[in-house]
Amino acid sequence: MIRNRMKEHRARLGLKQEDLARLVGVRRETIGNLEKGRYNPSLVLAWNIAKVFGVPIEEVFTVLPEDGSPETPS
Repeated sequence: MIRNRMKEHRARLGLKQEDLARLVGVRRETIGNLEKGRYNPSLVLAWNIAKVFGVPIEEVFTVLPEDGSPETPS
């Protein structure tokens, strides 16, 4: 499972879903579905989204264990 902070980063930059979609080459519906966690982005799409936000990919996307709880360091 992947949690994302796309909406938060979009708000910071004043971008609408449509704006972000155009910048990364997908449909607005794709951005909406990603933000709602309906599916996970490809690595290339995740990379491009983080690049638009100007942050490392880990700032936008966090991998969670299958049960959805935050991972604890070993």
